[in-house]
Parts: sequence; structure tokens; C-alpha cells
Amino acid sequence: MKLAQRVKPISYLKSHASEVLRTVAQEKKTLLITHHGEVKLVIQGIEDYEALQESLALLKILALGEEKRRSGKFKSAKKAFDDLRKRIKGLEK
Repeated sequence: MKLAQRVKPISYLKSHASEVLRTVAQEKKTLLITHHGEVKLVIQGIEDYEALQESLALLKILALGEEKRRSGKFKSAKKAFDDLRKRIKGLEK
């Protein structure tokens, strides 16, 4: 389905709710809903939404890590693992 075919007016959503639900859920198609000619709503299946949220979280973690690296606020992997081993040994006592 081409992007142009995924853009629907809100009237289509109102009159074809079951078809929209089936298209989004079963066919894993994202729909864009317009109101007065502007896209105002994106409808996507829960699996796609969750995958997007996980991707965004990973990108945020990467960006934070890169920011710390650039500012010099990081530990080497060796130092991090050494510190972790010390903490674990402290818990075992």
C-alpha cells in the first residue's frame, strides 16, 4: 500500500471503523487520518507502536552515551566491570 493510499479523511474513519481496525491490526498497515486536509492522527497496531517505542528508547540511550563520551564523563569497560565485580563481592559477604 502506497503512502497516498494510507491517507484517509476522518469521515472515512467514522464510516469504516471496522475496516480500519482490520487493516491496521491484521495487515499491519499504518493509516494517516486527516482533518480539514491536514494529517492529524496516525493509527498503527500495538506491535508496531511498541517496536517504535523500544527503538526510540535505544536511540535515546545511545545519544546519552555519546553525550557522556564527548564530555569525558565515562568509564572504560575494564573499569566498569572491575567496579561491578567489587560490588558483587561486597554483596556476597
